[in-house]
Amino acid sequence: MSFIPTLIETVRIKGGAAPLWYLHVRRLSESCRQLGVPFPLKMDVPAGGPDRVVKLEVGPGGMTVTERPLELSTSVRLATVRAVHPAYPHKTTGREAFVKAGAEAAAAGADDALMLTAGGQVAECGIWSLFWWEGDRVAAPPMRLGVLRGIARMRIEEMRGAMVEQTLTRAQLEGRSLFVANAVRGVVPVVALDGVKVPESGRLGALAAQFWP
Repeated sequence: MSFIPTLIETVRIKGGAAPLWYLHVRRLSESCRQLGVPFPLKMDVPAGGPDRVVKLEVGPGGMTVTERPLELSTSVRLATVRAVHPAYPHKTTGREAFVKAGAEAAAAGADDALMLTAGGQVAECGIWSLFWWEGDRVAAPPMRLGVLRGIARMRIEEMRGAMVEQTLTRAQLEGRSLFVANAVRGVVPVVALDGVKVPESGRLGALAAQFWP
């Protein structure tokens, strides 16, 4: 019998609503279909109460729902880590490599890890999806590298159209205005990479303000 994974969706509750719920359901249904995970027969839209994070875990045994307090970030410092980025096209509980990367970044005094593929290409962070500016367009690592189709990526594409997909090495990130995003904390600037200040972008404020529908 083939192994069936457990999928994760971490949903932000903001002002008593789940503004990106439709994107979570879209991604979850696609992953369930592709991986053979039974899609939940009943999913109540989380709502009400304080701003927080609702975590859904969906697997062969059904769905569990837990909650945790919301922790926000105003900026992120990244450290390039040795832990190799594994192919991670679906958000599952198999996150051992990301946990290892996060610990390595924390030991270097950073907030999150910049992970590279085995071939040395920029992939994603331990917690966040990584983006940068290419002119006035948003750029990101190609999906073919096995990066997660993050909810934040889906939302930014919804706002601004298809990403510019670029395969970059760590050295090619130098001098670029970087930012990270996820479905819990929204859009946040990267202020340092391996201890070196990252250039700011005047475009980021507007993007962050538009992120929550």
